[in-house]
Amino acid sequence: MSNERLIYLPLGGAGEIGMNAYVYGYGRPGEERLILVDLGVAFPDMDTTPGVDLIFADITWLEERKDRLEALLITHAHEDHVGAVGHLYERLGAPKIYARPFTANIARGKLAEYGVGDNAVTVANVWPEQIQLGPFRVGFLPISHSIPESSGLVIDSPEGRVIHTGDFKLDETPLVGEAFDEALWREVASTGVRALVCDSTNVFSGHAGRSEAVVGPEITRLVNSSTGMFVATTFASNVARVKTLADAGVAAGRSICLLGRAMRRMIEASIKTGVLSDFPTVVSPEDAKNIPRENLMLIVTGSQGERRAASAQLSRGKHMGLTLKEGDTFLFSSKTIPGNEKEVIRIINSFSELGVDVVDDSSGLYHVSGHANRPDLERMQDIVNPQIVVPMHGEHRHLREHTKLAEQKRRKGVLAVNGTMVSLSGNAPEVVDYVETGRTYLDGSVQIGALDGIIRDRIRMALNGHVTVTVVLDEEDEPLGDPWCDLMGLPELGRSRAPLQEVLEEDLSQFLNRAGQATLSDDDKIEEALRRVIRQSANDEIGKKPEVTVVVSRLT
Repeated sequence: MSNERLIYLPLGGAGEIGMNAYVYGYGRPGEERLILVDLGVAFPDMDTTPGVDLIFADITWLEERKDRLEALLITHAHEDHVGAVGHLYERLGAPKIYARPFTANIARGKLAEYGVGDNAVTVANVWPEQIQLGPFRVGFLPISHSIPESSGLVIDSPEGRVIHTGDFKLDETPLVGEAFDEALWREVASTGVRALVCDSTNVFSGHAGRSEAVVGPEITRLVNSSTGMFVATTFASNVARVKTLADAGVAAGRSICLLGRAMRRMIEASIKTGVLSDFPTVVSPEDAKNIPRENLMLIVTGSQGERRAASAQLSRGKHMGLTLKEGDTFLFSSKTIPGNEKEVIRIINSFSELGVDVVDDSSGLYHVSGHANRPDLERMQDIVNPQIVVPMHGEHRHLREHTKLAEQKRRKGVLAVNGTMVSLSGNAPEVVDYVETGRTYLDGSVQIGALDGIIRDRIRMALNGHVTVTVVLDEEDEPLGDPWCDLMGLPELGRSRAPLQEVLEEDLSQFLNRAGQATLSDDDKIEEALRRVIRQSANDEIGKKPEVTVVVSRLT
């Protein structure tokens, strides 16, 4: 009996939506050769990650084993699957990267920002071609999604075949990109599938997913019935939707202008790689300013309320010389991702104050999801007929529900969140190890760990305010003058109606005047005592205990 095993280990994307990073390995325990599927980002928010630019999976476990990493394979070009490639490439030992042409174009752009040449990415052909990667043979299997050239992966090992779906929907009329080919997937699965590792995002949606083709006529009707300038936002990566919007604008006699770097980059990549061949001619923002409002359509970034994107800029007044006003229409042709509601509503209210008519997708007419709904997940299981179903890409509740769905269909399901190492060998999946996982933050140009305390300190300062205390001691360890305070994020007056700064400084002075030699001669004791005085005094005055920094200077 072989003591080699086939393992699956999510480092990101299992227990959350975003930040996808999935490891597969085969070999003796602790000696497995490894491949990594996807390397994405998650996005911060001011409540939980103030000041952070991007969030990555913690790849420490994989970094320590980078000599065993055969390659990185990218299923598609969404940021939560490819966004960390440039940031983490060198830490992983500069592995071989495989992707289809459109995704390769996006990945190369991210690597170029770090000085990595185009030859780091190899363009992969689709199934039945396979790539030999150590003990694995991997093929890219086309699947429909909300971005061009999405692929599942056929991962063959000595233990059998695994199909990793990536993000997908069962769309037979996607407008741009490949339609779902059920016959192809059945053919691939006909030799037997040990495990289906499957997208779980929409497991709670009870209706079968709708095709991208159904939104076109509704958008066309809306654009035709609108007066004034028409502006629409959607995910920049949803090239089919961007084209649908542009075609609707042209049909209504409007010139098309793309606003936002991501929007332009995606369309340019689509044209360069042959995904798009008939995108309407666009005008520059400079030329758009001279076009009558009723003859102009803007397609802009910022569907999730991003502060620096074009939608938010327009809601605050002017962007690239273009302004919205009463009588214009703004369409959200997108779903608001949970957690982004406040930012989106803020933009909607700002447009409302300008007199702009905002149309969202509450009607369901102007957006369809790029992910498979529950009936589609059932259909995928029936097509592939795997022994094991491993839910991925979802919060814990999604993974748990998807596991139940698999078991209802009399298949073996396993719930594996980030850090759970599962053996897919044998007759049933088995959890064989737990790996320490977490998050890495991109803070400016520096990567910091989630447990480093930096973000925690920012949150505490935001919640409690900050006081800097400065005290000067002479050669005899006696205070030289009174201590003083600098306050940030705190009110000027407290309960006593006296200036808070003066109250704090008076309490500090009283403490120093009665402090003993043992305290005054020891910097650590002074700092701890003064911090305690500030926090207690502030709590008495304003009901808060601020963060405190104490600076002790000694004359020598």
